[in-house]
Amino acid sequence: MKKLSALLFLILINQVSLAQKTVTLQNCESQFLKNNLFLLASQYNIDASKALTIQARIWDNPTITAQLNAYNPERNQYFDIGKDGQKAFGIEQLIYLGGKKRNEIKLFQTNEQLAELQFNDLLRTLKLQLRKSFYTVYYNTKSLETTDEQLSHIEDLISSYSIQAQKGNVPLKDVVRLQSLYLNFKNERMEVVNNNIEEQGNLRLLLNSTENVIPEVSKEEFNKYLKTIDFNLKSFEEEAIANRPDYLAKQKEIEANELNVKWQKSLAVPDLTLGANYDQRSGAFEKEANVTIGIPLPLWNKNKGNIKYAKTILEQSKVEKQNFELQLQTEITSAWNKWDESRKNYTVIKPTVNADFEAVYNGMLTNFQKRNVSLLEFTDFMESYNQATIQVNELKKKLALSAEEFNSTISKDLF
Repeated sequence: MKKLSALLFLILINQVSLAQKTVTLQNCESQFLKNNLFLLASQYNIDASKALTIQARIWDNPTITAQLNAYNPERNQYFDIGKDGQKAFGIEQLIYLGGKKRNEIKLFQTNEQLAELQFNDLLRTLKLQLRKSFYTVYYNTKSLETTDEQLSHIEDLISSYSIQAQKGNVPLKDVVRLQSLYLNFKNERMEVVNNNIEEQGNLRLLLNSTENVIPEVSKEEFNKYLKTIDFNLKSFEEEAIANRPDYLAKQKEIEANELNVKWQKSLAVPDLTLGANYDQRSGAFEKEANVTIGIPLPLWNKNKGNIKYAKTILEQSKVEKQNFELQLQTEITSAWNKWDESRKNYTVIKPTVNADFEAVYNGMLTNFQKRNVSLLEFTDFMESYNQATIQVNELKKKLALSAEEFNSTISKDLF
C-alpha cells in the first residue's frame, strides 16, 4: 500500500512539473507551427485553390448522341434498327477559341499564389499575437512574484501585530494600516491576474494546448531589443514591400484582376463545336457519314457586362494598393516611434533598477524588523517599491511588445 501511495505521489508530482514546465519563445513558436488550428484550416484554402487549378486545365467532355428508330409504319415494326432499319450516331467536341482555356488556367494559378500569400499573412499576424501574449505573461508573472512576496511579508506582520494589539502593545491603527496595505496589493494583483488569464487563454488557443504556458526569457533575449536602429523610412518601406505578404497579396490581386479582364474578353469570342455523325438511312445517302461544325453568332451576348465589371474591380484593386502604400508608411513610422520611445524610457531607468531596487528592499525590511524605521515609513516604502517594480516590468513588456510589432510591420526580424 505504501509503495502504491508513493507511486501515485510521484505521478502527481510529475504531472504538476509538466504543467508548470517553462518554455522559451522558440519552443512556443515550434509548437505553434505544428499545432495551430487556424493555420491548419487555412492550409486547406491553398489545397482547394490547387484543386481549382487542376480543374481549369480539363476540357469539356465530348458529347455522344444516338438516334434509334422507335416505329417503322411501312413495316408496322417497332424499333426497326437492324440492317435494313434506321439508326444514327454522332459525337461532338467543344473547341475553345480566343485563349479562353489559357487565360482561365493563368487566373486560377494566380489565385493559388494569392491563397499562399494570405496564408503567410495569417501566419505573420498569429505569430505577432503569440509573441505579444508570451511576453505579457512573462512580465505579468514577474510582477506577481514580487507582489506575492510582499503579501507574504505583510500577512506575517498582520498576524504578529494583531496579537500585539490584543495585548495592548501596539495601537490598533497599525493593524488597520497593514490590512489596508494588504487589500491594496490584493486589488492590484487581481488586475494583473485577470490580464494573465486572458493572455494564457490566447497562448493555449494558439498552441492548441490545454496546459498553461510558463514563459522563460533570458537576459540576452531581452537585451536584443535595446540595440539602436536609426530611422530610415525608405529602407524600412522597401523591406516591408519585399516581405509583407499582405502587400504582396495586393499586387497579386491586381495581377489576378488583369487576368480576369483578359478571360472575360476571351469569353466573348464564340467557341467552335466540331463533330461527326453516321446516319444509316434517313440522310441523302445510304450509310451517310458527315462532319459537323457549329459556332454561335455573337449578336446579343458579347459578355459586355462581365468585362465592364472585371475592369471596375481591376481599377478598384489598384486604388486599394495605392492606399495600402500610404498606410504602410504611417504604420512603419508609428511602430518605430513606439519602440524607440520604449527603448529610451527603459535605458534611462535601467542602471538604477539593476543596482539598487533589490538591495534597498532587503535593507528596508531588515531595518524594519530591527525597529530602526517606523511602520508608516515601511508601508510607504512597500507601496512605492511595489509600484516601481511593476512599472519596471511594464517598461520591459512595452519594449518587447513594441519591438515585435515593429518586426511584424516590416515582416522581418530586425532584433
